[in-house]
Amino acid sequence: MIVRISGEGQYRLGEGEAQRLYELENGVAGIVEGGSEDGFASAFAELLDYVRAKGKVVADDEIETSDVILPPSDISFEEASSEFTGEGLIPD
Repeated sequence: MIVRISGEGQYRLGEGEAQRLYELENGVAGIVEGGSEDGFASAFAELLDYVRAKGKVVADDEIETSDVILPPSDISFEEASSEFTGEGLIPD
């Protein structure tokens, strides 16, 4: 699975990491859908940190299609409310 963090780059995650990625994304989506900003920043940072820690950076000279595109690390809660809705960002 190729995950892009907007403004940062792409990471290759193994199949074994997908389930935890879904869980973290669902946690962020739940916070956003709840309408309260409390916990958003830390939950979103945990999601991005997971991708960075578990993923291998895709080299700039490799052309890969992203399976998932995550918003940039500086996304606001208001901006996230239009991104993390419905089915979320990560397709099942």
